[in-house]
Amino acid sequence: MSDLPPCPQCQSEYTYQDAAMLVCPECGNEWSAEAESGSVGGAAVIRDANGNPLEDGDVVTVIKDLKVKGTSLVVKVGTKVKNIRLVDGDHDIDCKIDGIGPMKLKSEFVKKS
Repeated sequence: MSDLPPCPQCQSEYTYQDAAMLVCPECGNEWSAEAESGSVGGAAVIRDANGNPLEDGDVVTVIKDLKVKGTSLVVKVGTKVKNIRLVDGDHDIDCKIDGIGPMKLKSEFVKKS
């Protein structure tokens, strides 16, 4: 039949695409087709600079010198960060860096070790 996903609200298989949106004719639910393709099980997958999926508790390495806002400190290239936590938002990694303290990092500046 069609390769469109079922409705996330009522699980109807009769969904159709209208421009960039997917629509369910049974319950009237509309959702983004791009959000459907970028998510797995309803949660977005956070990936490192190389495209590897990250998980809570992973060890990552910083790939670029990062200035710490409000201080003269710099997180140097090659710094290992242990036991990361993934969070929602622009800065999607919550961690603690030795010698600097708690920080939020963007996943585009780290690679999985």
